[in-house]
Amino acid sequence: MKPGAAVRACAARIIAAVVGGESLDRSFNAQIEKLPERDRALCREISYGTLRQFHRLDALLAQLLQKPLRAKDRDVHALALAGLYQLTEMRVPAHAAVSATVDAASVLKKRQLTGLLNAVLRRFQRDEATLTEKLTAAQNAAHPDWLWAALGEHWPDYREEIAAANNSHPPMTLRVNLSRGGRDEYREMLDQAGIASQAGQLSPAALTLDQAVDVTSLPGFEAGLCSVQDEAAQMAAQLLAPRAGERILDACAAPGGKTGHLLELQRSGMQLTAMDISEERLHRVRENLDRLGLEASLLVGDGARPSAELKAQAPFDAMLLDVPCSASGVIRRHPDVKILRRPEDTAGFARQQNAILDGLWPLLAPGGRLLYVSCSIMPGENSEVVAAFVSRHADAREEPLAMAASQPCAHGRQLLPRPNGSDGLYFAMLYKSD
Repeated sequence: MKPGAAVRACAARIIAAVVGGESLDRSFNAQIEKLPERDRALCREISYGTLRQFHRLDALLAQLLQKPLRAKDRDVHALALAGLYQLTEMRVPAHAAVSATVDAASVLKKRQLTGLLNAVLRRFQRDEATLTEKLTAAQNAAHPDWLWAALGEHWPDYREEIAAANNSHPPMTLRVNLSRGGRDEYREMLDQAGIASQAGQLSPAALTLDQAVDVTSLPGFEAGLCSVQDEAAQMAAQLLAPRAGERILDACAAPGGKTGHLLELQRSGMQLTAMDISEERLHRVRENLDRLGLEASLLVGDGARPSAELKAQAPFDAMLLDVPCSASGVIRRHPDVKILRRPEDTAGFARQQNAILDGLWPLLAPGGRLLYVSCSIMPGENSEVVAAFVSRHADAREEPLAMAASQPCAHGRQLLPRPNGSDGLYFAMLYKSD
């Protein structure tokens, strides 16, 4: 068996699980432990990369197959896609990619399909240019038709740029703990460790690494000198701007990045409650706070149906609502979004977002502020939700936000995903009348 067959078989299982409806996080974590440490980075590259390019590769594969593979051979279908990804996007020598991918079919116990797989990959090598010419614009951009159309409708001037960002490797960005030292000081520590970085353009705490590294390589990571957090996400705590003595609710807190940032920004008597609907996810908040040496009151709860315990802590002076959404602004980190999401999902998330807003608004003190955040770029989950909320709450008003590199919306501001830039997040600030 050729070296690398097992890692490609593992990637194929991950891809097949996602195509079958399972989340990438779940499928990847279920499979990756079966590989030795040395092979895990390659498995991640092949599985994540293939899913980022899925709609393009699947359209090419359809031209290469005389008839679709049977449902029970979904893993071989995924393996073929992984082979095409290696031939088009990776620097693996073509002969090695084909040989190891074909051999992986035997690892999947599909030896009878090795001949078909070899023929498909060899034909692609011969006919790539002709096959590519037949792709639609959406397929060539590696996006489902509905999402490509939605980008054209809502962001026509930025559609190609957003698609390119969605298909790219996400940058690794750090949030320097400014309560423990300056950004320039920490950048010098990175330089001394041989880790090159660039200062962020949005957040004064952001440093983006030239190359991703394991967090164990980061100076002082375990001591809480920095955290891994995209620059767009860092803007949430910056915009909410916690003040000394305030009572603040982080309503959808897991995994705790924004919770930690709020506490780093204000450690003078602020009372912070971090809530999440999942006890398991809230455990991750605790782990992050422990690493940073910070404290918050943790509470399992649903913002749409506030508990008696949450109501007892009200009123809050400020709230951060990083609401559940389609994740259409962070596709490069979660490429399964392009496969698992459907156009009707936007309306479903909007109902959930409105319910959370309506549930928590009564717990905000008069004169208090609420920062609405989503990692979506769909107006139906963002500005339209804020517009509907303001229209049915006479005591709610929007305060305009100033944020570099963001796009103005009917309500709020939108950061769009950009290649080599930040993720795509939406922000709107609401104030409650005195």
